[in-house]
Amino acid sequence: MSITFLADPTVRRPPPGTPDLMLFESGLGHHAFLPDGSRIYDLDAATAAALADSVRTGGDALRAALLPFATGHGPFIDDTALEPPPLRSLSLNVAQTCNLACTYCYASGGDFGAPAATMPWHVAERAVHMLVDGAQPGERVHLAFLGGEPLIGRDLIRRTVLLAREHGAARGIHTTFSITTNATLVTDDDVAFFAAYGFAVTVSIDGVGETNDALRPFKRGGGSYARIIDRVAPLLARQRDISVSARVTVTPRNLDLVDTLRGLLDAGFTSVGFSPMLSSPTGTDQLAAGDLELVLEQMVACGRMFEEAVIAGRPCGFANEADALLQIHRGVHRPYPCGAGAGYLSVSASGDLAACHRFVEDPTGHMGDLEHGPDQTRRATFLDERHVHRQEPCSSCWARYLCGGGCHHEVINRGRPACDYIRGWLQHCLGAYVRIMTRQPSYFSNPTP
Repeated sequence: MSITFLADPTVRRPPPGTPDLMLFESGLGHHAFLPDGSRIYDLDAATAAALADSVRTGGDALRAALLPFATGHGPFIDDTALEPPPLRSLSLNVAQTCNLACTYCYASGGDFGAPAATMPWHVAERAVHMLVDGAQPGERVHLAFLGGEPLIGRDLIRRTVLLAREHGAARGIHTTFSITTNATLVTDDDVAFFAAYGFAVTVSIDGVGETNDALRPFKRGGGSYARIIDRVAPLLARQRDISVSARVTVTPRNLDLVDTLRGLLDAGFTSVGFSPMLSSPTGTDQLAAGDLELVLEQMVACGRMFEEAVIAGRPCGFANEADALLQIHRGVHRPYPCGAGAGYLSVSASGDLAACHRFVEDPTGHMGDLEHGPDQTRRATFLDERHVHRQEPCSSCWARYLCGGGCHHEVINRGRPACDYIRGWLQHCLGAYVRIMTRQPSYFSNPTP
């Protein structure tokens, strides 16, 4: 058993860490984080020092020092891979084409490296029936609409939603919906439809003004920011009926995250999340190690803004920290980073099934097709191979059950360039959790971005 002591919660490049325990300071005291069960303990200075000393001694001394943290049963997560569960979520790539030419697009300009295509009705219809018919009365299922730019397939989306709601109601299944869009094609009718069916809408936007325009130009030329802001305004005006969030892909060309967060909050978004670009098809605008150090500094600065606002009782829509704190509060511990290949699959325009939307048209993540159903053998193999205990250096990392091993698609295609970044970010979030729980515990009664 081993341990890492991290004294500074804002350290730029935290050490790799070790699997059993991490000691950290929050500015309010000493604390222990146990990956097994994602547990946090407050420590007095003497206990923290004794634990650190036991690491230097190792062996029986360390095992004895950790006995007070024992749970009395085996590990919360063992080596057993998840058996493929019933599907409860599908994303439909209704338009494998796009009107933007984003420089880094994981979908290779929206078409996933294949001829541009839109989903025919029979594919969407079969997908709805597979999802709804596989659920039990009283359960909830989810349909997400993606692209390319999904609103190119607006008519299909509406027809699919109506079928899912009607068929679900007949079987006692509750259906929910979401869409990820560049927002340039949003109409007032779309807004009314999203509100009527309780959509969650994620708007892809990479900064304010010229920053976004450099990364997300129209295929015909020219920037998209002004158009996005114009078309998103009616959505933002109806955030009581529609959950609207901004998703910012972080590249070496938009590293000023603090200004981006402030700018998008000022524009009316109540939730803004950042997603580092770690793997693009051509390597364009991927983040390098030095970039990730800057990203961590900026993320921590955004986190301090969030923390200050929460403690003062003000909203601050920094989604990354809000989500991380909620997971820490719930004690989330997981052997996978997401539901890809498990309860979630993605459907291509032609009806093929993929482990997630990033694996569309990629044989690595092929999981069957709608005609024959999910390939259970491929799903089981995928889940066995991607279990965090099967990944290196994950098996020796204290952050493994919070991280889950990282995005499958990114790891398969690029490896793990972001481990130091992820540990640094989670280290910050653990300290922030302690400070907010101490100074404003009511936040966790109803945590929001």
